[in-house]
Amino acid sequence: MSLRPSRRGLVPPFIAMDVLRAANERQAAGAEIIHLEVGQPGTPAPEAVLEAARRALISEPIGYTDALGIAALRGAIAAHYQTLYGVAVDPDEVVVTTGSSAAFLLAFLAAFEPGDRVGVAIPGYPAYRNVLSALGIEPVLVAVGENTHYRPTPELLAELGRLDGLIVASPANPTGTMISAADLARLTTWCHGRGIRLVSDEIYHGITYEIQAVTARAFGRETVIVNSFSKYYSMTGWRLGWMLVPPDLARSVECLAQNFYISPPALSQLAALPVFGCRAELDGHVARYRTNRDLLICALREAGVVHFAPAEGAFYLYADIASLTRDSVAFCKRLLIETDVAVTPGLDFDPVDGGRWVRFSFAGSTESVAEAARRLERWLPETRW
Repeated sequence: MSLRPSRRGLVPPFIAMDVLRAANERQAAGAEIIHLEVGQPGTPAPEAVLEAARRALISEPIGYTDALGIAALRGAIAAHYQTLYGVAVDPDEVVVTTGSSAAFLLAFLAAFEPGDRVGVAIPGYPAYRNVLSALGIEPVLVAVGENTHYRPTPELLAELGRLDGLIVASPANPTGTMISAADLARLTTWCHGRGIRLVSDEIYHGITYEIQAVTARAFGRETVIVNSFSKYYSMTGWRLGWMLVPPDLARSVECLAQNFYISPPALSQLAALPVFGCRAELDGHVARYRTNRDLLICALREAGVVHFAPAEGAFYLYADIASLTRDSVAFCKRLLIETDVAVTPGLDFDPVDGGRWVRFSFAGSTESVAEAARRLERWLPETRW
């Protein structure tokens, strides 16, 4: 009898990572690749974080920690909510996780049963629906566009039948669009009134250009909040995130974390302790992202690509290429081969309409984004589809 893999593992790939692998292969062969495909800051962690890591390597055992994270870091995260948002958070509500990816897995397992229906916006981060599917939870696609400012609304959700959960993101990946305080309050109230568990992805908080990000924690403790040290704090490879967990899920999340991960990385936790005091350095990165965004928009418009989702936050530009092609995968493959610029096809984020969109990440240096813009300005007008 032959062996067969589990159906739970037969989820679609995260195409951005496939593009990264192809780009890295070309780079290893000598190509000068410009990486606009992955959402990773082009800067290292702040110097205070690096120094804390150096001290910890010398003076700390770097062993297991509490499954929920070290007390000092949980306290610093709680204090961050009071300082930045004016929201009181008890450190006992904070769960430190192995990146936000672990936080989503813990949240989905603790909050939902197999067969539950959870709303996810498209375009949206593909891992939401892929992880839900792997867990036997049904992702219910919520098609959002210009008419709803690329975010789910109670009116859209009311048309979908029974929902047990909803995932929202502000700023969102890939669109960079945001949910205002009034709209987030309305959405939160709507979900809570219908017994729908809300999971708020806030990992791009801090990286905003038009309006200030608002935490869903301001509108009640029932929402699961997910955040990360990867994006604004420029600590992607440290694999560190956090959750604010509602009281009814707290023990479940703790037991799951104990069994899945034992604890988050000790060195990363110790290194992250001073990061909330590094805002001046980190806001400097955000200023660079704004410059990169504006530069990229200008170059694409000059080359004939003129329709974008409003990039109000995060470091992505979601661009409509329907005037050229409706095969975003082929577009990205040709772009990489012919210009050595790596970008992600919209099909990663929207399995229905993503063929006409691509996502550019402008999180790198201004020099690299400017060079990518020059290559795009030359290539796009000359390329026949």
